[in-house]
Amino acid sequence: MPFKTVLALIGTEGAEADMDKALTLSAELEAHLSVIAVRPAISPLGADYPVAASWLQERQREIDELVEVQRRVEEQCRKSGLSFDIGSIYDDLFILESNIGARAMYVDLVVLGQGIRSDSGLRRAAVAATAFDAETPLLLMPRTGMVGAKPGNVLLAWNSRPQAANAAKAALDMLVAADMVHLVVVDPDASYFKNGEEPGADMAAYLSRHGCKVVVRQFSSGERDVGHILRQIAQELGCDMIVMGAYGHSRLRERIFGGVTASILEDCPIPVFMAR
Repeated sequence: MPFKTVLALIGTEGAEADMDKALTLSAELEAHLSVIAVRPAISPLGADYPVAASWLQERQREIDELVEVQRRVEEQCRKSGLSFDIGSIYDDLFILESNIGARAMYVDLVVLGQGIRSDSGLRRAAVAATAFDAETPLLLMPRTGMVGAKPGNVLLAWNSRPQAANAAKAALDMLVAADMVHLVVVDPDASYFKNGEEPGADMAAYLSRHGCKVVVRQFSSGERDVGHILRQIAQELGCDMIVMGAYGHSRLRERIFGGVTASILEDCPIPVFMAR
């Protein structure tokens, strides 16, 4: 699918560097860029007056910092010449999640930089709001290096589940344009209700019909963390991007991500395109 509207979520840490990546990506896509600077509000510490006064002062300091980040980022956007809009949200995490989810419904791609990924609570809220609530694809940007819309070498994490198929279809334009797509199956199971007689072959055939240059690669985890294995394989193959499904479920308001999803979200030096 073409990405004509990109939503970049930025935090107060490393905002300018994250925006450089988002601006570069949006320019390559010729997309409108929406930007939201977000910060979770500090929780009240107590009810007595001295503590309440201190809390109000700290809250105002955080709001001022967020406003300053928004000002600097808006200046970056104006200099880029791109079509853009910008806003900010300072509130409790569950309200942040609700607002982000509402905005994510009207964009084609959500971009998360290190300012979001480095804060575990904010990271979980942002991913839950986008991939799980709005079901909008998201791109996790690495700490260093730029992110392009046409990666040359892509790792597609495949496990024969709908989430992985949805991620591949959402990223189809990038996969078609790639020099090579490595369809990676970890711990392949050839049974009918798992990966089928030839694990990965059905998806490889589907991608080939769309013009993708794809090769199936099978690996054994040896009971190691699958997220770590995917990162290692991607680096060994010289991949520019990982494409994978987002796995998890919700329990009341708490989001419980699958093991591989959580591992990749926490730390990955390669851009990750993820969809539910």
